[in-house]
Amino acid sequence: MPCNAGGKICSRHGGCIMKWLRAIALVLLSVFVIIGYLGLGGASWWIYPTSSLEQDILLEIRAPRLVLALLNGMILGGAGAVFQIILRNPLAEPGITGVSTGTALTIVVALYFGWQGPVAWALPFVGMLGGLASLALLWLLAGRGANPLRLILAGVALAALAGAGISLVLNLAPNPFAFQEWSLWLMGSLANRGWEHVELLAPITLLGLVLITTQRSFINAHIFDFSTFQQFGFNVSVRSLLLLLGLTLWISGSVVSAGAISFIGLLAPHLVRLLGIYHPQKLIALSMVMGAVILVAVDAMVLLIPTRVELQLGVIAAALGAPMLLHLLARQRLINDA
Repeated sequence: MPCNAGGKICSRHGGCIMKWLRAIALVLLSVFVIIGYLGLGGASWWIYPTSSLEQDILLEIRAPRLVLALLNGMILGGAGAVFQIILRNPLAEPGITGVSTGTALTIVVALYFGWQGPVAWALPFVGMLGGLASLALLWLLAGRGANPLRLILAGVALAALAGAGISLVLNLAPNPFAFQEWSLWLMGSLANRGWEHVELLAPITLLGLVLITTQRSFINAHIFDFSTFQQFGFNVSVRSLLLLLGLTLWISGSVVSAGAISFIGLLAPHLVRLLGIYHPQKLIALSMVMGAVILVAVDAMVLLIPTRVELQLGVIAAALGAPMLLHLLARQRLINDA
């Protein structure tokens, strides 16, 4: 709710000052997480390198990995907030449209048939074509009206179909180690990522942000009930298509740079709402910040946990996200019952 609606000062949840203090605390937390992340593993130098080797580690390995974690977290958190708003469903998240699994399926198929190598420069673009194809199929299945319920049902069906396709390809793979090679696209990882991946993801992130920002009035209108929303006179089909196109660029870009990562887009908006922030634009912006903080923290845990093979991001995200989501649901139930 706005701070000065009709001349009345907002006092709910301690007032708008408390909301701003919480938002500032979130930003400061993100700064501390970033600084701590850069200092991981340095027994003698922390974030200030003292030799050329340490400098190379910081600038060529740790820094691009951090930037990728920030960009992917922003994408997943922001996309999750947008989906929850426009679909009017608190359980909506980036994977609900089937775009992420469609992108992963396209990449796995390309690897299976040898169309692209695991490190081919064109592989990310192949994945993005798969994401855009998934969007086109979603649009055909959901219909021109872009009804939220039809979008959810069509997205769930597409995600299940793409997931079955990935399982089929893995079962038919002649190489018994194919799953280990392709697990990046299924559960997410930032291992062996460099500045070239940042250069790929950054313009995609910006283009998706521009498309989504142009539809901010359309997004804001979803705070009203459906009958009131219809009276605003939006061309729902066109605006929904542009918005979904921006979200598809975000999601497919995230998958081709770090694989499919679950729970971040679902959890980040809920944590922001705990700060008392519900306005769509503020919710989306702070969900991007929260998503970045969460993903950097999760990747830090991946680096800190001593294992023979580096764990996948999706494993840690699910292990942490599922209990936190259950806690939030239980907390909301207690509030509703009070």
